[in-house]
Amino acid sequence: MSHIVIQDALYNAKSVRELDRLAIQKLAIPSIALMKRAGRAAFDELVDAWGQPSLITVFCGSGNNAGDGYIVAALAVEKGIVARVVELAAVEKLSADAALARDYSAKAGVSFQAFDADIDLFEGVVVDALLGTGFQLSIDNQMRKLYADAIHCINNAALPILSVDVPSGLCSDTGSAADAAVKADITVTFIAAKQGMFTGRGPALCGEIIYHSLNISEELFYQQPSSSQLMDLDDLLEHYPSRDADAYKNQFGHAMVVGGDLGFGGAAAMAAESALRVGSGLVSVATRPEHVAAILARQPEIMVSGIISGQELEPLLDKPSVLIVGPGLGRSPWSEQLLQKAVATGLPMVMDADALNIIAEGRVVPNPNGSRWVMTPHPAEAARLLNISVTEVQVDRFSAVIKLQKKFNAVVLLKGAGTLVASSEVDQIKVCPYGNPSMATGGMGDMLSGIIGGLLAQGLEPFQAAQLGCCLHSAAADLAVEVRGARGLVATDITASLTAILNGTDL
Repeated sequence: MSHIVIQDALYNAKSVRELDRLAIQKLAIPSIALMKRAGRAAFDELVDAWGQPSLITVFCGSGNNAGDGYIVAALAVEKGIVARVVELAAVEKLSADAALARDYSAKAGVSFQAFDADIDLFEGVVVDALLGTGFQLSIDNQMRKLYADAIHCINNAALPILSVDVPSGLCSDTGSAADAAVKADITVTFIAAKQGMFTGRGPALCGEIIYHSLNISEELFYQQPSSSQLMDLDDLLEHYPSRDADAYKNQFGHAMVVGGDLGFGGAAAMAAESALRVGSGLVSVATRPEHVAAILARQPEIMVSGIISGQELEPLLDKPSVLIVGPGLGRSPWSEQLLQKAVATGLPMVMDADALNIIAEGRVVPNPNGSRWVMTPHPAEAARLLNISVTEVQVDRFSAVIKLQKKFNAVVLLKGAGTLVASSEVDQIKVCPYGNPSMATGGMGDMLSGIIGGLLAQGLEPFQAAQLGCCLHSAAADLAVEVRGARGLVATDITASLTAILNGTDL
């Protein structure tokens, strides 16, 4: 497997087409040669994963993605593996290079058959070469019925599936997907990694992602800027503050959690505990008086104040260096008063949960002084903040996070599979490659807010804190699943994993 020199760079389809053009024109690599390299890479990965299968069934569309599939089938026959191609397009509709690849596979002895919804997928491995990076998902989520039927057959076959370049039905630019989309075990992607594979539906559909540059010269990648970038925890940990031998607590900030309306004290407690665990020198909580005893009993190192109004909160706001507002905050008049007082301080702030919902309702003026905010919405909160539907957010998460960043002049972390972080400091959106579906449980967002707030308290800039906090949070959940198992994970289970990662120790 080969790697691009620009570490963790992700590209959109337009940029990949430009890299392809540069390779053909500047490096004098014929396009059919690139197609053969792609087919070879996919075939080699197939054999490496599943050995010599009894049968390889390749589903081909009409574009160059189909050409890669024809090459896979030809290589299989040359290795003594029975291969057949299921065709969804007439021969005369094939792209020029795909037609050449079909001729090559025909000479190799590959059999061809037109797609039939009753096709018997009974053994071997299925290769998806139907739709490539040219697929774009419209807001109405429609796809031609023929292709949708073929995708349903592939997914229902109960056979290993390898997708060529990108799973059919997945938009490689956005991570959104049609209702009919291939759910691959392995996706072998070429020339450059596509950003939509790492967010939204991408992680669920791609399976294991294997990247091949097709041996394109590294210099070409510097001529075409990437559109986004995967975050790397090891690199981000270099920003984690060290401590001198004579360090004392006030050097590492004071994070205050403002939240925990009646019935939601646990959210404030979890945020405070995670801020403490990542190294905030002091952590306090301003919450409903009813929650004070429980929080102190759980974590006596946290300073807890019971308050019944924004007026009571105001004198407490002179002490913290960072505010974490929103965990369990609610949307009551009490909640709104606390948020108004917090915003008025101009302190660096993590804004989460109901703090975002109150802002979306127009009840508090957002970020009036251009303060250093990190906003951490999930898709529904993002939709409210942008006054659009959740579907519109998820159909293009990259566009949504950019709009939020510009609207609120803040660092924005859009949660979900493949969390995105946007800042005015850089053009590239950062994509989190860590995390797992066991994180879909109450309290995970509160832990994340506390982690980011604790990093802000120690002096990290908002963009750094958002990136490191996101990766620490997700990597800790991955480690917890590795040790404890995927089922039954709760938010506080990641605490031990979090401190293990920070200390470079085993659980």
